[in-house]
Amino acid sequence: MSTSADIHDIEQGLEFQPKFDASGLLTCVATDAGSGDVLMVAHMNDEALRRTIASGEAWYFSRSRNALWRKGETSGHVQRVVEMRLDCDQDAIWIRVEQTGAACHTGRRSCFYRAVTIGEGGPQLSFVDADKVFDPAKVYRK
Repeated sequence: MSTSADIHDIEQGLEFQPKFDASGLLTCVATDAGSGDVLMVAHMNDEALRRTIASGEAWYFSRSRNALWRKGETSGHVQRVVEMRLDCDQDAIWIRVEQTGAACHTGRRSCFYRAVTIGEGGPQLSFVDADKVFDPAKVYRK
């Protein structure tokens, strides 16, 4: 059980103490270092975090594939980390990156290419900044 001294150290101290969830993951938000646009949200396990720090390129853990992956290893659309920050309780990470190409596997610059609007019958989606940067069928051939 955490004591108030432990919480103070985590929230106010300078010791790097990432707090992974029960699945061993941290949520990671990646934004464009130049524009500030949110590019993607993914997860990092301990190894992905260590590799990101060591290499200066973004590494993630895919929950759907249950595998470690370097952003751009297939597409060539890498993320060079410019800055990394942990949130107040060290259970989420924000990386500012220089994105080569596109961040989204759908071929778009950002994974956030749809806006939520309220219409008759409830929430609806509409495309925003949805132009494709690349053709996923050509990049992700199996």
